[in-house]
Amino acid sequence: MRMYNPPHPGEVLRELCLKPLGISVTDAAKALGIARKTLSAILNGHSGISPEMAIRLGKAFETTPESWLNQQVQYDLWEAEQRPTKIHVKKMVAA
Repeated sequence: MRMYNPPHPGEVLRELCLKPLGISVTDAAKALGIARKTLSAILNGHSGISPEMAIRLGKAFETTPESWLNQQVQYDLWEAEQRPTKIHVKKMVAA
């Protein structure tokens, strides 16, 4: 079952990982081996979690990369379903 209005993974990262540990964006970016701008874009919901970033986050926070990617997929799917324009397709069935 899909989550109703799931949070962006960046929000989860900020609220459940960085804040409890008291880690700044700058320090977290250094620890992850990425630019501060890159991490900031994720935390602010402007960028998503890539497979490489999921691996970095998994190693840094002792989680699985799959958990980060699953959050991203759930968020992306929810967002796509909320768009006002309908996606028009024709069903394809065997004759």
